Amino acid sequence: MVSVRDDLTDEEHNAILAAAGASRRFAAGKDIVTQGDRPGFSTLVVKGMTARYSTVEDGGRQITGLHIAGDFVDLHSFPLQLMDHSVTAITPCEVVTFPHQQLMHITEYYPHLTRVLWLLTLLDGAIHRQWMVTKGRLTADEQMAHLFCEQFVRAQMAGLANAQTYPFPLTQAQFGDALGLSIVHTNRTLQRLRRTGALEWEDGVVEIFDWPQLRELGQFDPTYLHLEKLRR
Repeated sequence: MVSVRDDLTDEEHNAILAAAGASRRFAAGKDIVTQGDRPGFSTLVVKGMTARYSTVEDGGRQITGLHIAGDFVDLHSFPLQLMDHSVTAITPCEVVTFPHQQLMHITEYYPHLTRVLWLLTLLDGAIHRQWMVTKGRLTADEQMAHLFCEQFVRAQMAGLANAQTYPFPLTQAQFGDALGLSIVHTNRTLQRLRRTGALEWEDGVVEIFDWPQLRELGQFDPTYLHLEKLRR
């Protein structure tokens, strides 16, 4: 995802490769990092989907972010050090860790590459702000349509989507945790959205039949995703 956002020199590309540490695999449902951890490395998703989440005292869970191949799930743990939330594998995942000492080396010797990595954390923040807006101001139907739109555009950027379909392997319970809805409310909302004819979601794959309608239903404006590739 780094090279999707900006052009890297061969030297910068090699610096990223040199900074990579161990490759690890996680089964679906296993935490990759846990709230309270001081991991000492940041994690890049190579295959699969992960979710950032927090829990409350009664055991309820709120998913606050979704990550796909090419995403760093916790780049912010480099400067913050202490994890204030957890990241779990939605599907079986393959990840690569980047030791913070190696990231420190990049920040000291590669200023342009540092700005690109900084950009990735800013994009996480932009997506998080948009999720707050949709949860606070849109109806359940609009929230769901918006998230389907967002994930389609992000999957396209990562090369994981074709013209109409993309992987979306959440369960309805997990989808509800992302939207802040009960599983019953999530199911009813999904049925209403299906009846519009804009999309279908089955067996972990979303198929979009009417993109303009889905965008309108979700009031989706991709500006916050900052899709333009610019020199930083």
